[in-house]
Amino acid sequence: MAEEFQGLWGGRFTKETDTLVRKFNDSLSFDKRLFFADIEGSLAHSSMLSKQGIISEEDGKKIREGLLSIKDDVTSGKLKIEGDYEDIHSFVEAKLTERVGDAGKRLHTGRSRNDQVALDMRLFARSSVVEIRGLLLELLDTILSIMKDNVDTTMPGFTHLQKAQPITLSHHMGAYFEMFSRDCERLTGIYDRMNYSPLGSGALAGTTYPLDREMTAHELSFKGPMRNSIDGVSDRDYLLESLSAMSIIMMHLSRLSEEIIIWNSDEYRFIELDDAYSTGSSIMPQKKNPDIAELVRGKTGRVYGAMMSLFTTMKALPLAYDKDMQEDKEVFFDALDTVKSCIILTNGEIKTASFNKERMKASAGGGFTNATDAADYLVKKGVPFRDAHGIIGRIIIYAIEKGKTLDELTIEEYKGFSESFDNDIYEAIDLKNCVDQRKTTGAPGRVAMLESIKKEEDFLLSLHKLQDTLVGK
Repeated sequence: MAEEFQGLWGGRFTKETDTLVRKFNDSLSFDKRLFFADIEGSLAHSSMLSKQGIISEEDGKKIREGLLSIKDDVTSGKLKIEGDYEDIHSFVEAKLTERVGDAGKRLHTGRSRNDQVALDMRLFARSSVVEIRGLLLELLDTILSIMKDNVDTTMPGFTHLQKAQPITLSHHMGAYFEMFSRDCERLTGIYDRMNYSPLGSGALAGTTYPLDREMTAHELSFKGPMRNSIDGVSDRDYLLESLSAMSIIMMHLSRLSEEIIIWNSDEYRFIELDDAYSTGSSIMPQKKNPDIAELVRGKTGRVYGAMMSLFTTMKALPLAYDKDMQEDKEVFFDALDTVKSCIILTNGEIKTASFNKERMKASAGGGFTNATDAADYLVKKGVPFRDAHGIIGRIIIYAIEKGKTLDELTIEEYKGFSESFDNDIYEAIDLKNCVDQRKTTGAPGRVAMLESIKKEEDFLLSLHKLQDTLVGK
């Protein structure tokens, strides 16, 4: 009889795996990030095995002590996660057996690497969602602070990158507050959907051992066990959802970064970036480049790529587990690291930036941003809107020819286009009045913005309270 090849799955094999095949198959180099999740899951599994009488209480105690000693040694740096191991699960089990003997070999009773991997990845992703959400809340705190400080900072609002109507910086940043708030809520929904335990699903069909899946789910702070064992080992929707949410976050960060880049240009000069978040040129001493914003904008494609990579991997996989699913880890880890760094850097960038309020106000005064208000003035005087629109359009052509703004035209010039104009036109087209007269919910007027900020404060407080609950689990 041929000598058996020894490994976690070596009983069926009689010869060594080809070296290149083994390197291609192994995942310890990247799935070592799942170490703490693997320990956590193994502690819950061993406690359940002991409680159910599947292993002895003595073996359960040895396993627990062994796992905790491995965790302590890795945490302190005494033990390095390295060596000739296929994956993090092989590493932990081998080290455990070295320390506690045959009891360590009993840990895997009633468990497959399929549900072990599924559990570890779910635990890791769950904590990652909470971590990203926490970083977004810090960014929202910064944005809300900018909003509070700039209720009266007039600036031009844009469509098609052309000046459209006067708004405030508070109003503009409020749009990003809404975007990142939705991101937080989206992550909360993903957390809720992923918060079910696959442990006990086995390879795909459960096990004949009397496992208490509710117990392990409870110990690991899940709502309960997943209802179908095939789905338990083959589901990666929670990673796809997480990558999708991360992609949307990056899209929002990229839009904000694009505006920072534009505002930082000499043509705009709306914003001055702190030296700590800028770089210079090796040849042009006058340059102060918005490299962080540009990198965030560029790295957005990297996260999109991670999302599409996993979608492509999963699109044609038959049930239940396939080795292709090992490809979920590197792309998720990379996207996670990218998103976290981009949120942190964007937060620091806008928190330390200064806004050129006078420049913003002057810019709002050009480009006829008060043209709509001039048309509304005529409507209030009884002129049909379409007629008013046409009158103001002709006035703008005239003003451009004369090199004037609407504020600089005389009342005689206005009356040359319509007798409905009177001296109160200048009050109607005053930039501050143009902004403050917009009082409807969501508008930039001071009254509306103060109401909005109060609601955002209350909403953000509720988001923080939920975050405290999620972190505490």
